[in-house]
Amino acid sequence: MYNKIFFILTAILISSYNLSFAQKVKIDMSPFENSTQHWYNFFSASSVIHPLPGNPQHDEYEIEAIADNILLFQRNNGGWPKNYDMQAKLTDDQKIKLLAVKNDLSTTFDNATTHPQVAYLAKAYTITKKEKYKDAFLRGLDFILSAQYANGGWPQYYPNLPSNSEYSKRITYNDGAFIGIMNTLKSIVDYDTSYSFLDKVRREKVKIAFNKGLDCILKTQIIEDGVKKVWCQQHDEVTFQPAWGRTFEPPSLGNDESGSIVVFLMSIENPDKQIISAIQGAIKWFDDSKILNTRCIDDPTAPKYVSKYRVHNYDRRIVYDLNAPPVWTRFSELKTGIPIFCDRSGEILYNMSDIGRERRSGYRWYTYSPREALDKYHQWQKKWAPEENVLVK
Repeated sequence: MYNKIFFILTAILISSYNLSFAQKVKIDMSPFENSTQHWYNFFSASSVIHPLPGNPQHDEYEIEAIADNILLFQRNNGGWPKNYDMQAKLTDDQKIKLLAVKNDLSTTFDNATTHPQVAYLAKAYTITKKEKYKDAFLRGLDFILSAQYANGGWPQYYPNLPSNSEYSKRITYNDGAFIGIMNTLKSIVDYDTSYSFLDKVRREKVKIAFNKGLDCILKTQIIEDGVKKVWCQQHDEVTFQPAWGRTFEPPSLGNDESGSIVVFLMSIENPDKQIISAIQGAIKWFDDSKILNTRCIDDPTAPKYVSKYRVHNYDRRIVYDLNAPPVWTRFSELKTGIPIFCDRSGEILYNMSDIGRERRSGYRWYTYSPREALDKYHQWQKKWAPEENVLVK
């Protein structure tokens, strides 16, 4: 009798502790920022629901409320649509509308979508042990694995492409798609405790997908005159060649996405010669292409401009600044390496000021992304490539 009472009391104490622990834990929401900002700042007629004025949000500590939102937005094929706020406090009407489109196949990795939801659900299940989060996680993971091309790449959308969007089937590094997926898979391969519940069969599938993805990254690196450089925002899904994205995203040396690619490659323990060579080539390009004494600023004194897509309350311009850190243009021209810009017409331009106001202030033309890779390089190089420092002139 005494033992029975003891076990009951112990179970109650453990349950109370777990509840208290769960209430004090939060899951980082920063991976969702891209989609969240798009939902609030860019109206899309294709969105199922839209934010209400002053739309309230769940606190980051409200894990189950956020996870339940993620389940609501998840489609029956396991993926998610882009450009919604997973923290939003939804009305009953909004929930009904989301439930009504569960069979829609407009699921994507664009704007850092799907892989953050999958990672969140794994953490939510680990904390709460609620099976519905595990089930949704597994469907999301299976969606990612199903969407991968045989050559290791991932498209921007799967399985359906948006109308008039041929580029959405390209291998897509833009907006954190490919590398976001790879970082999630790497966490599983590296036995992150958030995924300790994953079964052996799926874990093996993840390992295979990860290795294929890594091989695709190496094969898509741009090589010019025998010299390895960086990557384009998107590559042809058959030939691996740099490809057009939207009309203002030309085939080019893409400094923004390439920064995150190199940081990812640097995170791999015991890299082989191919990985080391890829990193060395990209780091050399970053160093050679950096722009000094230049700063891109938002000018709030510019008159308000209303375009088809948004209200522009500022303009962008370039200023000379001796104290400015090194910066890179988002695109550099293939072969010449010259900074390039592009308007919605598809015309290649060589000065940001030549772009129309809508694209000039509605797109990030300069980037600091390569800085992180350069900052990590010295420590990485001493450990994995001690005989060759490409930054030594």
